[in-house]
Amino acid sequence: MYHKDGVSYYVVDGHVHYWNASPDNRNRYGEGFIECFYNYSSALSPAEWVWPYEKFCKYTEQDLIHDLFETGYVDKAIFQPTYLRDFYPGEGFNTTERNARIAGKHPDRFILNGAWDPRDGAEGLRVLEEKAHRYGLKGVKLYTAEWRGDSRGYKLSDPIAYPYLEKCQELGIVNIHVHKGPTIWPLNRDAFDVADIDQAATDFPGLRFIVEHVGLPRLEDFCWIGVQEPNVYGGLAVAMPFIHSRPRYFAQIVGELLYWLGEDRLLFASDYAIWSPRWLVEKFVDFQIPEDMQGEYGTISVEAKRKILGLNAASLYDLKVPDEARSAQVGT
Repeated sequence: MYHKDGVSYYVVDGHVHYWNASPDNRNRYGEGFIECFYNYSSALSPAEWVWPYEKFCKYTEQDLIHDLFETGYVDKAIFQPTYLRDFYPGEGFNTTERNARIAGKHPDRFILNGAWDPRDGAEGLRVLEEKAHRYGLKGVKLYTAEWRGDSRGYKLSDPIAYPYLEKCQELGIVNIHVHKGPTIWPLNRDAFDVADIDQAATDFPGLRFIVEHVGLPRLEDFCWIGVQEPNVYGGLAVAMPFIHSRPRYFAQIVGELLYWLGEDRLLFASDYAIWSPRWLVEKFVDFQIPEDMQGEYGTISVEAKRKILGLNAASLYDLKVPDEARSAQVGT
């Protein structure tokens, strides 16, 4: 939890990873992928928060626990898997199984999400159900641009995706996190387009679609979808670090999101280990829309910051929030 000026902020980091991008687990595409991550991290972080490249490729469990919980103010962290086996043929990049080993040691600190890919057909549905029961899944992370052989991605509006969305409804996996953000080499930019969220959210009103990275660089498209689909949420991973490198751009992003979606449907995320939560939390609590932009966007209240930093995610995942941080919790 973070405390500032007499206010307590319950922090849920909605997007963390425990990846393995070491040379013995990657091919040339995997090398390019992690280098692209590292370039994002280096360009948008304060200099003192940039790791050596070798550590960035494969950090330790101790690094993860220290950066999230010991110094990063995080109360709960949500593991979002990204398999990418075509790029990381050893054990995959960031799998549910790899994350589960850590979550099992620290059950009070992590929420473990699963993943699925509709190109896996009937066998994928069987595996999803098996993992849902084994891990008690409440959410999944989808990577619509992931390569599978000759296939360069899929859409949630594709017919093959609907049995998986139906299975999620059946199993009570209601939080559907979908990567819809900046492209990462060598993936195709258009495979992250947000348009398929529109149809899926309409057809599955009982599911919540958390659009990770708020659709950047398609923020306007995402906002127009989000305003008409009440079960669409915005995950702020990738958007958050602009608070340091381009604060006026960050003000525009968060201002648009607050205008269109409102403060109850935005979720903080660090995208660890691309960025560490400590400096993001500190800067966000201190942040305010610049005065010359307030005529259009208004200001960000303390209550809105508390919701975004953790209370909204706590509502989605039925987390118990300490009394000192409950006053702004959605529904109270």
